[in-house]
Amino acid sequence: MMSNILQFDPWDLLEEITGAPQWRTLRNRACGRFPPANVYANAEKTLVEMELTGKCAKDVDLTLEAQALVIADKPAEGRQAAWSRRVNLPYRIDAGKVSAKFEDGILRVELPKEEAEGVRKIEIA
Repeated sequence: MMSNILQFDPWDLLEEITGAPQWRTLRNRACGRFPPANVYANAEKTLVEMELTGKCAKDVDLTLEAQALVIADKPAEGRQAAWSRRVNLPYRIDAGKVSAKFEDGILRVELPKEEAEGVRKIEIA
């Protein structure tokens, strides 16, 4: 009887109650199946590092948005991506200067901050 209590999985109950598919992502994260990411930022750029043991560059999709980076498992034909991570940034990214390296199972993406135009004076006509 005690073993049934120990096998109780609260994520199953939460998914059953809500019927919400987004809880699967939380469950994957709690079970350690969701790849963790380290994000380092300073005034000039942000560095995102993700350990993807057993993967290589061709197994990963990177998508750049104005203020976000999306890292996802590249889906095989006929299936959906197994996981994805979205890293939101508090500033716009200079897309022309972004660089990504995949080395020894570690993905490193450098995202330079877009330079602001600064203050401009506007003439009134």
